[in-house]
Amino acid sequence: MKPLLLVDGYNVIGAWSVPQKEHLSIEESRDRLVHLIADYAGYSGEEVIVVFDGHYTDRPISTKMEQYGIQVVFTKHGESADNFIEAACAEVPKWRKVRVATSDSVEQTVTMGRGAVRVSSREFLIELTQVRASGRQTIEREAVSRGDLFSRLPPEQREIFTRMKRGEADE
Repeated sequence: MKPLLLVDGYNVIGAWSVPQKEHLSIEESRDRLVHLIADYAGYSGEEVIVVFDGHYTDRPISTKMEQYGIQVVFTKHGESADNFIEAACAEVPKWRKVRVATSDSVEQTVTMGRGAVRVSSREFLIELTQVRASGRQTIEREAVSRGDLFSRLPPEQREIFTRMKRGEADE
């Protein structure tokens, strides 16, 4: 079973400088964050649940949806993202690795008490960018050699085979 990452979405948005710099609306910020986290999940191999607070909305039920391969949750009226994350941590088997991305100190304490590893929102944002950058470098490195045995050979050996193919004598 994959490790689980629970993300307090609005908490991470609050620590993120991009929405302010680019004057993004809350909807645009949510969409951009979900997209970045989905991209990150592809590289990290974690199961990811991003939770957005519905505490102050009039939403009568929680909404769960799959978006870009990750689960996005909007909690119902009266339920905070913290409540949802705490309950999710309590339900996970003790042997499964769980991380929680939030900067809420009470949330960090409660989830750590339930066996989760905490990562602050700022640390998570740094991790997002680092994993994406290293993933891109890996993809660029492997693009040449992905499905072709010949391209995986050292340049000297490729040259020898190329000359053999042309019928040239090896000197």
